[in-house]
Amino acid sequence: MGLFRLLSAPIRHVANSRLFQLAVIVAIILVLDHYSYDYAVVRSLADGLKSLVTATVQLCSQYFRVGILTDPVLQVGLMIIYVYIICLMIFYVLQITIRAIIDLVGSSNFLWLRSTIARERGISAYRAWLPLERIRPPAIAQEDWEGMYAWPADNKPPYPALPRRILSAATSYLIVIVAVAVLLQIFTPFRVLTWLGSLIRIGSS
Repeated sequence: MGLFRLLSAPIRHVANSRLFQLAVIVAIILVLDHYSYDYAVVRSLADGLKSLVTATVQLCSQYFRVGILTDPVLQVGLMIIYVYIICLMIFYVLQITIRAIIDLVGSSNFLWLRSTIARERGISAYRAWLPLERIRPPAIAQEDWEGMYAWPADNKPPYPALPRRILSAATSYLIVIVAVAVLLQIFTPFRVLTWLGSLIRIGSS
């Protein structure tokens, strides 16, 4: 597995490049457009994406003027954003599935891979633990230090529960969005707060 990670490192480096990801997204859109007349499944995906983009453009046109130049730029940009989000969701599900399969293989020792998986995860755990160990005061024993900050004695993770983390992340994003909207409202001609207020009134009516 270590040899596989070594050989796949250049591929992973290229795949993590934003420019490469953008090229893949554009290629997916071109494939959907090219084969939309040949396969029913591809046609349904292309039609769904087109309907979603058209509905978003129509929604935006209610709050600011969409001109002859803004319309195609907005459609292309929204198409790239939607395909990117869908790909992120697919890769997230695949990542969870692959991780669950590896956990099952390691716990059942399928093909005697438990030691290999444990060794790789031990290396990752050591690399994550080392920065914590560097700041441990000499007066505190290593077990007590790890019990306080790495893995408490009650066998509970030292980070908040998933609902609390989701709420904290959503609150942080909301604060940033509101701050950006206020700055745009004050210093630019884009009346974002006015548009949001109109949207809320339309939704509540």
